[in-house]
Formats: sequence, C-alpha cells, structure tokens
Amino acid sequence: MARKRKPEEHENLERWLVSYADFITLLFAFFVVMYAISQVNEGKYRVLSDALLHAFDSKSTPIQVQKLAPQDSKAQSTLPKHQSIMPEKRSDAQSAQYRKETEKMKGIAKDIMKVMERLVKSGQVKVTQSARGIAIEINASVLFGSGQAVLEGESLKVLKAVAEVLTEVDNHIQVEGYSDNAPINSPMYPSNWELSSARASGVARLFVENGIMPDRVVVLGYGENKPVASNETPEGRARNRRVTVMILSPGQDKIIADIPIGNEVAPPVPAAQ
Repeated sequence: MARKRKPEEHENLERWLVSYADFITLLFAFFVVMYAISQVNEGKYRVLSDALLHAFDSKSTPIQVQKLAPQDSKAQSTLPKHQSIMPEKRSDAQSAQYRKETEKMKGIAKDIMKVMERLVKSGQVKVTQSARGIAIEINASVLFGSGQAVLEGESLKVLKAVAEVLTEVDNHIQVEGYSDNAPINSPMYPSNWELSSARASGVARLFVENGIMPDRVVVLGYGENKPVASNETPEGRARNRRVTVMILSPGQDKIIADIPIGNEVAPPVPAAQ
C-alpha cells in the first residue's frame, strides 16, 4: 500500500516584520528619551524668528541680528512659557498714539523740572522718565522734620506747584514712601512702615487739596525694604529716606509694582530722619 505523502511546509517570508517592528520601537523610544532631556534655546529661537519675520515682511525696517553671549542665551531660556517670543507689531494708528503719549510725558517732565529746578540742581530732587512714567524722587529732608510726617517749609510751595502741573493732565499718580533701616518706635509711628506710609499720605493729601481728583492717586509705604543706597553710611541712609511721586504712563495705572527706572546717583544731601 502506497505511503501517504506529507504536505510540504511553505517558508514564512514575513518573519522579518517582527525584527523590523522591534527595531522601530527601540528607535522611537530612543528619540523620546532624547527629546525629553533636550532644552530648547529660546534666545536663539527668538533671533531666528525675528530674522524670518524680517525676510518675509518687505515693509519692515532693517534689523540687526545680535549674537547672544552664553549668559544671555541662558537668561533667554528662562522666559515664561506663556510669554510670546514673536515681536508685536504696532499699526500706524497705534504708533502715532504711542508717539503722542511719549511727547505728552516729555512735556510733563519738563514742566516739573521747571518748577523744581532749584531742588534738582541741589541734588535733593531727581526726575527720571521711563516706559512706566515719570518718577519724582524727593529727599525726605526737603519735606519733613526728623521722625515726622507733617509737610513743612518750602516743600508746601514746591508741591503745590507740582500739583498745578498735574491738574492739567489725567495720568494716575502713585505716591511711594521709603525710609532707612534705623528703627523707630514712637506712639504715632510704631515702625518705618507707618512713618513711610504717613509721609506718602501727606504728599497725596496735599495734591488732592490742590485740585487733583482722589481716584487718580494711590499711596504706598515701603518702609526700609527697598533701599536705593547702602544704609551703612549717613549719605546712603539720607538717600533712602525719600518720597517718590510716580506719574504713570497711560495703561500703567493698574500696575502697582516697583519697576527700576534708572541707576542715577544723586549728590549727597543733608542727613535728617
């Protein structure tokens, strides 16, 4: 009897797919790990985006691409994620409005410099301008007696002249009081917070009494917490005892914060608490 023939087994030609799938999986895992440990240099990305924007915008003015130093690149990489790195473009109307507001602020600064000219020349008042607004830094020795918060002497006349300038504009005003680190503990002022706040309030009250609407004025007392000079010397402590009147630029009235406006150093002033 004939033996039944065993059917031939066909060779599986698709076995390579198993090895290929394993290879692709490992490659994918490798790139995931590389992406996870990588860090995007947002500083270089900002330069690249500016260059690309300029290349595709024929109306834009020439720009200079500045090579970032290593420390600059590191600083740029710490930008908040929600902050856009693409430059904002102003329309013609916005640019015109911005120029108009800038010229207006320059005019206010000139008027204030004129009414406080003598004190500015003596170094007891410093007027600076920034994007935030105009800062009038007045040494406390010009306004108050030692450990007091009652305006006296020539300061009344000078502040009234400043108030006359400010009644002609509608900018918001932020009056900030500061002190040195010398402790004070009197029945009226238990700490430098109370003293600095009372001094700022006195200036703000004089402005309101001379025609400035109360809803335009904000009062802040920082005490000794934001010095602009060293408290180790009498001159530095005298510089730290001050009242700053901030005339805020349009749109800055909701920002209640201490933003640096300059590093100018005024000449020494008479020491007085």
